[in-house]
Amino acid sequence: MVFGNCGVLAEMNSSKAYVEMTGIDADTSTDIAEAITSKGGRYLEAQMQGSKKQAEEGTIVILSAGDRSLYDECHSCFEAFGRSSFYLGDVGNATKMNLVIQLMTGITLAGLAEGMALADRAGLQQADVLEVISLTALNCPIILEKGKSIIDGGFSTHLPLQHLQKDLKLSLTLGDQLEHPLPLTASANEVFKHAKRLGYGDHDASAVYIRARF
Repeated sequence: MVFGNCGVLAEMNSSKAYVEMTGIDADTSTDIAEAITSKGGRYLEAQMQGSKKQAEEGTIVILSAGDRSLYDECHSCFEAFGRSSFYLGDVGNATKMNLVIQLMTGITLAGLAEGMALADRAGLQQADVLEVISLTALNCPIILEKGKSIIDGGFSTHLPLQHLQKDLKLSLTLGDQLEHPLPLTASANEVFKHAKRLGYGDHDASAVYIRARF
């Protein structure tokens, strides 16, 4: 979209700006920013935190970094489809923040899947597990929502499993660059990668349960 023969860069000039809202890594975002600004344009990364359900409800959280004036101009647009937006400074910071959140999400869902699978194998009712969770410190929307998806077994897609696995992989790359160990992320990535290989990449991320159960 940016560097192709008919890409954005070919028509970029000082009167135009580009907002990157896809889930990419910080290095790619920086490369795009440098290319856009070299043509006189302004660049903003705006990572979106949330699922299909949150998008429909207008409760997406937007994580932005880059040109501050462009962020200010886009703020009303972000308010139209999001609950909150944050400006995080230099290009790359929003992407890194998004990967940190996605890392936590992936580890949480892998743990949920493993726990629900163990409960089932131990003869416990998974509905009882969720009810108990709802009364404890583990009570949070994503655990209850994905837990219900596991019980229903349909795995209707709100957060595609393959997208979350991609972000786990990008998180590991960031960890390598910073020489920071991420053992839990590495384990979660392998679990999601296996579920993807089993054919559940296009299903909801809660389908990681299939890997944990079988």
